[in-house]
Amino acid sequence: MNPSDDLVVVRTFLNTFDADVAKGALEAADIDSFVRADDAGGMRPHLWMGGVELIVRAEDVERANEVLGDERE
Repeated sequence: MNPSDDLVVVRTFLNTFDADVAKGALEAADIDSFVRADDAGGMRPHLWMGGVELIVRAEDVERANEVLGDERE
């Protein structure tokens, strides 16, 4: 990803495992993404407050949503 790319949170998960699984699905579809969590790099998971975010470029949001499916399923 380039520093000038606009980034969008496509999903928020309760834990890093679920976020990493979704990230893997995006990688398989050739969509760059990254996981962001406010937990001191995994060293302090009890600090997590707002969820674990899966982030993609703004231009990839539509494809990412297609790959990940409907959140309500």
